[in-house]
Amino acid sequence: MPHRTELYEDPPLGCWPIVYSPDYNITFMGLEKLHPFDAGKWGKVINFLKEEKLIADDLIVQAREATDEDLLVVHTRRYLNKLKWSFVVATITEIPPVAFLPNFIVQRKVLKPLRTQTGGTIMAGKLAVDRGWAINVGGGFHHCSSDKGGGFCAYADITLAIKFLFERVQGVSRATIIDLDAHQGNGHERDFMDDPRVYIMDAYNRYIYPGDGFAKRAIKRKVELEWGTEDSEYLQKVHTHVEGALNEFKPDIVVYNAGTDVLDGDPLGGLAISPQGIVKRDEVVFRAARSRGVPVLMVTSGGYQKRTARIIADSILNLHGLGLLGRERPAWAPGSPSLGPLLTDSAKDLSNLSLQ
Repeated sequence: MPHRTELYEDPPLGCWPIVYSPDYNITFMGLEKLHPFDAGKWGKVINFLKEEKLIADDLIVQAREATDEDLLVVHTRRYLNKLKWSFVVATITEIPPVAFLPNFIVQRKVLKPLRTQTGGTIMAGKLAVDRGWAINVGGGFHHCSSDKGGGFCAYADITLAIKFLFERVQGVSRATIIDLDAHQGNGHERDFMDDPRVYIMDAYNRYIYPGDGFAKRAIKRKVELEWGTEDSEYLQKVHTHVEGALNEFKPDIVVYNAGTDVLDGDPLGGLAISPQGIVKRDEVVFRAARSRGVPVLMVTSGGYQKRTARIIADSILNLHGLGLLGRERPAWAPGSPSLGPLLTDSAKDLSNLSLQ
């Protein structure tokens, strides 16, 4: 019998299945500013949601740090030992000065926030199954696999959340990963390469990091995008392929990697999606999962501009306003008139739909 983990203790029923901890945010002598990633974006998302009166501190599920025992469900001991070398962490996080810091400081100031976000994703997996949906305001470290980190990703939180569910939650034996970050999700792809229980859809800029040809073999539905792809084409492709993926394979959970680095002007993503396009994209994924009664876990992943925190918050507010964050499966079903325009309008008109 697998050991019981703290990460799977049930939070109070009154809490929203939104997972966060102030420990997510990386702040250390300005070193975090040496990477384009906004290392405080997670706290900003929560502050925007509080300002809009959607949530309060006592209604959020407090993320707990993943322990070594939790991490070893996926990671090799050899890999975790490597993280005790500051230069390895500097390479993974792409912040060179980290190499010169004592490792106890790196553990506390850099890796503990990432372990806490990883714990948050694992917690959100069970919450999604229990409540129908969950959002980890952090996580989405999709370049990390069991024995290799990279691209600011030190722990394989997506793989961990799915493995935890498979091993410890009855009735969960099939998962679909919908990865819409601008970069290919090579970490979970390598981890689930030959696992028929996991279906991966990945839409990414074909010309940017990581360009992992081996990992691409694990993708069941590959959507390779050109430089500068805009809303109309993007939303049409996302809609078509999300629907196709969920029709082709019936999962017990959808893990949605909702990177905002697709935003126009992102220094690393190379795509040109508007803030409204990102909000609509998230709506497409939630509608598709919720209309089928499939639990959905969302993680926030990449996004390298200061304005991404506001967009993530706006997206969550939009999902709430549309009734897609209810406790139960939505009352409507596919094809019913109340479902709204997304599943009935032609894909051509998709990007013109007004945001409600």
